[in-house]
Amino acid sequence: MQTNRVILISVAGAAAVLAGVTGYSVRKLSHTSKPISKEPSIKEQSESKKVGLVINPSKSGTDKARDAVKHVCAEAGLEEPLVFETTPDNAGQEAAQKAIDAGCDTIIAAGGDGTIRAVGEVLEGTDCTLGLLPLGTGNLLARNIEVPLDDLHTAALVAVRGMVRRIDVGHMKLNLLDGTKADHAFLVIAGVGTDADLFDDTDEELKSKVGWLAYSEAGLRQLPGQRKKVEFKLSDDEAWQTRKVRSVLFANCGKLQGVDFVPDAKIDDGILDAVVLSPRSAAGWGWILLKTAFRSRNKIPVMSFYQTTEVSLRCAEPMNTQIDGDPTGQVNELKVTISPSALRIRTP
Repeated sequence: MQTNRVILISVAGAAAVLAGVTGYSVRKLSHTSKPISKEPSIKEQSESKKVGLVINPSKSGTDKARDAVKHVCAEAGLEEPLVFETTPDNAGQEAAQKAIDAGCDTIIAAGGDGTIRAVGEVLEGTDCTLGLLPLGTGNLLARNIEVPLDDLHTAALVAVRGMVRRIDVGHMKLNLLDGTKADHAFLVIAGVGTDADLFDDTDEELKSKVGWLAYSEAGLRQLPGQRKKVEFKLSDDEAWQTRKVRSVLFANCGKLQGVDFVPDAKIDDGILDAVVLSPRSAAGWGWILLKTAFRSRNKIPVMSFYQTTEVSLRCAEPMNTQIDGDPTGQVNELKVTISPSALRIRTP
């Protein structure tokens, strides 16, 4: 045990020294203003009247998910839930709209983060309430609001009868390389740069076999590489500033696979938490890893946090983007904003 501790301290010390070298001359973004955080929304009780289930049939456990929701609805004295399936061509937006048109007031998304995001995108700004049945690999939103991942019956109980909470919704508006524009909602985290390269480069066959570990394999291949020059500003009133970065992340909430990656990010504070990652080598990535793993509150030059309500970014060369782990194409310009308290969701 003592030997392991000495090894860990030695590795951490070496990484810190190397990171200090790689972090030399990394510039921070000048940003003095800080948005005023609103008070988190209070949970409220709201009974479901008619339940719709949007389910991704490609995920394992779909039959158990259907049965769990049917059982909970029967226990609550509700009619059997209406079931709408996603398709390869539509992640859930059409199915969610059909559920709304059918009069469902609670609409449960059963699938991965992509399915949940698609349904939440349609429910944003409506009086309908989102419920979660996590069946995916990452289950990022479910982890952040503490929906059970290994107990479908309890998750279904929360999805149908849980307390209602209003959460923020992020929006990333993209200027794609072909000249078209796109506006994507996200519930957890969006990004541009190496993080998006990682999701774009992940082997789907490996992902189906080993789950989240497939991202680690892709991540190791993404460690080498050069920083890219970007211009961005944290409000329309500010001047454009230039930075060299590997990734810029936009967090609505901060937990990734159980790790509190963005500690100050809250899902209902009306604030967008931007994270700028600018390591110059593998040592810089190691410094970021150590800071995150040990939950250090100390500032490091290769990882900067900013709280704002919007971020505009221009790329000197095309960069990949992602929302909640789904690739969304290469861009030369984007803008990210936050819509406070825009989505009703059922929580434990």
